[in-house]
Amino acid sequence: MNVLLCSINALNKLYDISAVEVGQHFYWQIGGFQVHAQVLITSWVVIAILLVSAVIAARNPQTVPTDSQNFFEYVLEFIRYVSKTQIGEEYGPWVPFIGTMFLFIFVSNWSGALLPWKIIQLPHGELAAPTNDINTTVALALLTSIAYFYAGLSKKGLGYFGKYIQPTPILLPINILEDFTKPLSLSFRLFGNILADELVVVVLVSLVPLVVPIPVMFLGLFTSGIQALIFATLAAAYIGESMEGHH
Repeated sequence: MNVLLCSINALNKLYDISAVEVGQHFYWQIGGFQVHAQVLITSWVVIAILLVSAVIAARNPQTVPTDSQNFFEYVLEFIRYVSKTQIGEEYGPWVPFIGTMFLFIFVSNWSGALLPWKIIQLPHGELAAPTNDINTTVALALLTSIAYFYAGLSKKGLGYFGKYIQPTPILLPINILEDFTKPLSLSFRLFGNILADELVVVVLVSLVPLVVPIPVMFLGLFTSGIQALIFATLAAAYIGESMEGHH
């Protein structure tokens, strides 16, 4: 009987850790603005991880790469490959932007899946991946939209806006609407997939034994990486499209 009670208590604790609190936030007042504190905390952790990784990667480069240097060089080559295939020969200046998007989203998604955020108790809400907040995904999408317009304007000047009346001025409203829907699509695609993955795990934990949700959690790690790749690839494709000047 005691073993059974202990098992039930252990499962209840695991269920509490896997629970998702919807609509609750821990707020900070910064100046005249109210911000989601849990998103700032987890974003700072992700940024710290990326900064420490960058310092380690650049600290002592060797002519004959070590295992860690090989890993960082592989990541850089992968980001350069994604940028080049989507943007073209002028991809060089955009590698830092595409890389930042990919790495921030990738580390954010994996931190939400691997780090036990929910053990840390907050007065309201809970700690989770930064990309689990719609405000973060909207901000990333808006940065991509700004980069998209900057790329086109820096290459073609005001002539860039001529694309809105091509091939005929009748398509002007549709072309403008397309540019507004791009960041909206990026934001909701990323946010929706991350939230859906967490909800699936919560439902499975509540309905079936823990041994079934565990493989789903590992699958979530894979899909989280895919979401980061999709976001970075689409961002690079939009930038390349604006520089080419056609749809």
